[in-house]
Amino acid sequence: MINTNEILQTIKMLREEHLDIRTVTMGISLLDCARGNVKDTAEAVYDKITRYAKDLVSSGEAIEAKYGIPIINKRISVTPVSLIGGKYSSDDYVLLAQALQRAAETVGVNFIGGYSALVDKGYTKNDVEFIKSIPAALANTNLVCSSVNVASTKAGINMDAVADIGRMIVSTAQLTQKDSCIGCAKFVVFANAVEDNPFMAGAFHGTGEGECVINVGVSGPGVVKSALEQVKGEPFDVVAETIKKTAFKITRMGQLVGKEASEMLGVPFGIVDLSLAPTPLVGDSVAYILEEMGIEKCGTHGTTAALALLNDAVKKGGVMASGHVGGLSGAFIPVSEDAGMIAAVELGALSLDKLEAMTCVCSVGLDMIAVDGNASAETISAIIADEMAIGVINNKTTAVRIIPAVGYKPGERLDYGGLLGSAPIMPVSEFSSADFIGRGGRIPAPISSLKN
Repeated sequence: MINTNEILQTIKMLREEHLDIRTVTMGISLLDCARGNVKDTAEAVYDKITRYAKDLVSSGEAIEAKYGIPIINKRISVTPVSLIGGKYSSDDYVLLAQALQRAAETVGVNFIGGYSALVDKGYTKNDVEFIKSIPAALANTNLVCSSVNVASTKAGINMDAVADIGRMIVSTAQLTQKDSCIGCAKFVVFANAVEDNPFMAGAFHGTGEGECVINVGVSGPGVVKSALEQVKGEPFDVVAETIKKTAFKITRMGQLVGKEASEMLGVPFGIVDLSLAPTPLVGDSVAYILEEMGIEKCGTHGTTAALALLNDAVKKGGVMASGHVGGLSGAFIPVSEDAGMIAAVELGALSLDKLEAMTCVCSVGLDMIAVDGNASAETISAIIADEMAIGVINNKTTAVRIIPAVGYKPGERLDYGGLLGSAPIMPVSEFSSADFIGRGGRIPAPISSLKN
């Protein structure tokens, strides 16, 4: 039985602590959309997406009205587009990106993800052309998000892909320079990418998924911080239990929304991704949670331990609340989207190196980080390689969403507004990694991959 006190707690979470459903994401398989030529494939892609997702936005709005729960984004994820390509050129793939854009505009979603490729062990000829297409695809669309999986614990790290991705990111920044290099904010490179992630920019509908599914992403950093304010000075056992109980409540709300959307749309319910995804709003910050634990400023000594506790407790609470927890579930640490992270960078408490250390224990990795616009492609690739190594060796998902801020210097800011926030420009090492990246080939899978 739900008592009056629990109802009042939930109302407070929604009204004062920024609790929301960050996204309801419909995953759609496009494996049956391949045709004899790219124009027919693009048309089939557009037709299928608009047919399946035509009621996605209106259903989300109906759930918001019924329960009073804010649903910030309605999104779509699709089969990695490189998998439905024929003998396509990079220009052909851009046509598919434009078909995704048209479909997203028609059904009214906020973003569509899945302009993606999976190249952790090697390239096909199509993959090479696809990756060449990404800068133009992101420059010529505004709702399309892209990702490439370049590493996995089973396969190792495709260093040829890492080198190409560094050059591709720099090209994307240059093509979208007039829009604050926003193309790079819509691209993420992964190790061990998951197939049911509802969050952008890395969402795609994996080949192991069904025809169509509804996944829900829940967020609530402000709720967790508020809960910890009630246990000031208590031991870490109490802190962990408090986070678990709070995550349990948040996950229950996500499952309610997911099942309701599933029934309204006639589509199977997939997973709840309980990721503490912050926003630029003051009070809706993962950094503030860590500081509430006793860290004076995010980035100082002890930050990684605090984040490890937070990430683990969130997952434990979520798993108790739902049998369908998936995606990335845990704590995100994007810089531009977190007011506390931004403040920590600007005070000099949080550096790129410390962020890398924190990614060993968080949900994803280096996220929404803007760096010196003069950083070379090889430096970008080396940053990616470091992060991929963390994912591969630790058998976890890691990712990099990095923005070479062309025309900007450390200490300045890129301002996006909305959920993307503003990114303080961070310096990179002055020493070169060019010879390292120039080797190419593949860093072999670790011994831990031999589990058969």
